[in-house]
Amino acid sequence: MAFFEIRQYRIRPGKMDAWLELMHSEIIPFQVTHGLVLCGSYQGEEDDSVYFWIRRFEDDAQCKKFYKDVYESDKWVNDLAPRVGEVMDRDGMVVHRVKATAMSPLQ
Repeated sequence: MAFFEIRQYRIRPGKMDAWLELMHSEIIPFQVTHGLVLCGSYQGEEDDSVYFWIRRFEDDAQCKKFYKDVYESDKWVNDLAPRVGEVMDRDGMVVHRVKATAMSPLQ
């Protein structure tokens, strides 16, 4: 059964523009090459430290393969992850795994 991840991040003060550049030009395209289904990418309207995005997975098997292929890759470990830590406060990360209700336009 398909499910979504709603991932909320806390961005370091004054780093939102750098974060969005990294996400839009490198992280999202890289993850798309590994099967990412991106449902949305959002920044806080009034709070410049808030960023969240929604990702969709068909099932646990797809999710596990995606996590392995992305987060254990040389590109992530040696290139992207260190730069993520410069602009995002990893301690402020919250990940919710959710399933769509019958009325959700995202299924």
